[in-house]
Amino acid sequence: MGRYRTPAAPKSRYITAVGAKALDDELKYLWKVKRPEVTQAVKEAAAQGDRSENAEYIYGKKQLREIDRRVRYLSKRLDVLTVVDRLPEDRGTVFFGAWVTILDEQEQKHRYRIVGPDELGAEDGYISMDSPMARQLLKKHRGDEFFIRKPDNSEIWYEIIDIEYIAD
Repeated sequence: MGRYRTPAAPKSRYITAVGAKALDDELKYLWKVKRPEVTQAVKEAAAQGDRSENAEYIYGKKQLREIDRRVRYLSKRLDVLTVVDRLPEDRGTVFFGAWVTILDEQEQKHRYRIVGPDELGAEDGYISMDSPMARQLLKKHRGDEFFIRKPDNSEIWYEIIDIEYIAD
């Protein structure tokens, strides 16, 4: 058995203006603040002598590799992202960046914002436009019903009760 893994499906290239600024801020912080601090710490640890058993040196080098990996990823990713910074003309339809309130079968409300995959984890209620829920929501209107199939093949029905666009 080999170590081959099938490549992951490409992520969508859309991002909100707030998300793009957050990624750019992270890149600047890592490159201009964090990396120089870690580089200085590695330099001081290296000056202590034997590097093979110097935990501070080994850990610092590992941190530098992680920072460099993230900087490379952010630099490449920011080059290909398309920033969506304007509101759609038809605000009655679900598009990228919309806040959508849905009602489930138990009459519970849920509110989600459809964002790019790079923005997940930034705030509660954000869902990736590549997720099954978002794919079902896109291009729907207030009052439309849809379902999500769970892994056990059961279905959960939802109804869209509100669509809202908030300028970033």
